[in-house]
Amino acid sequence: MPLPPRARDPARAADSHDDRPGDLVNWRGKLKLTHAVALTALMAAPAFADGDPAAGEKAFNKCKSCHMIETPDGETIVRGGRVGPNLYGIPGRQAGTVEGFNYGKSIIEAGEKGLVWDAETFAAYSADPKGYMQEYLGESSVQVKMSFRLRDGAEDIYAYLESVSAE
Repeated sequence: MPLPPRARDPARAADSHDDRPGDLVNWRGKLKLTHAVALTALMAAPAFADGDPAAGEKAFNKCKSCHMIETPDGETIVRGGRVGPNLYGIPGRQAGTVEGFNYGKSIIEAGEKGLVWDAETFAAYSADPKGYMQEYLGESSVQVKMSFRLRDGAEDIYAYLESVSAE
């Protein structure tokens, strides 16, 4: 019958493979501590990793047929369409609130219920505008004006919009 690990050689007790609580010297304890630190860091991270503004600038080409980016004082950052609202200052803005833009009823209602654009809401809405509004408002018959679905790159576009909207 083999002896327990610590009974074999007291000099190697620190290298044993038992799981005594609080024993941070053995390798399993170190591994558990490493995993705990990594898990804590992941849980503290935002839902979306920071996007790449440079990649977002390029990806914004998909958006500019409907959206422009223009500062409040009239400086054009990206010349684009006027079918959709100006996206300058969208990070942190309440949905449906660009002055002078004729929004649909659903986006205004969502804004009144507290929808504010952040990286997560922007990505979810951009991927499926109608589906997002149905879920957010809890209604199956919503109408949205945005029909384009952004398949990927929303976090980069959002990071780009943040970078040009900084004040």
